[in-house]
Amino acid sequence: MTEEFDVGTRLKALRKQYGLSQRQLAEHAGVPHGQISMIETNRSSPSVASLRKILGGFGISMSEFFEPDALATQQPFFTPGELRDLTSLLYQGNDNAQRKISIRQVGDAKTMGLQVLHERYEPGADTGETMIEHEAVEGGIVTSGELEITVGDESRVLKAGDSYLFDSRKPHRFRNVSDRPCEVISACTPPYL
Repeated sequence: MTEEFDVGTRLKALRKQYGLSQRQLAEHAGVPHGQISMIETNRSSPSVASLRKILGGFGISMSEFFEPDALATQQPFFTPGELRDLTSLLYQGNDNAQRKISIRQVGDAKTMGLQVLHERYEPGADTGETMIEHEAVEGGIVTSGELEITVGDESRVLKAGDSYLFDSRKPHRFRNVSDRPCEVISACTPPYL
């Protein structure tokens, strides 16, 4: 079992590195001042959306926040073992999702301006009742199994060979409602994490 990442300590160190007060960071990020204090003292755990908004105040991605020492690489080819596991970034605090969903990224998405992902959804996997929304466009192809995708008011179960493409500002959700695993190859631009 891996050690729990200390979001509060990392946020405080980053804020000091940028020479910002809690109030200044809150203003840059467009969040209440008290929220920064609560997170830094670990009295509150931010949602992915809130943390992304705060990190926007620094101009850094979630990947850079959680893996500050990861080296950017310009290599063109990757083995399965070289893909970057983003599952815990997306589903921090949601143990069920972390057990049933695997999201792995090809290379350095921020440098390239394109996030390419290999996604795996076990039976019963669900990105959550709270729909996801972010500034991007995303698309993908189901390579095996079935996946129910909801975008706004529309839902459809996609099977192997089916694909999707939508504006990520529309609320969306992914669920595996079948009894077998589903795999998807997807892309997002600009990168979400």
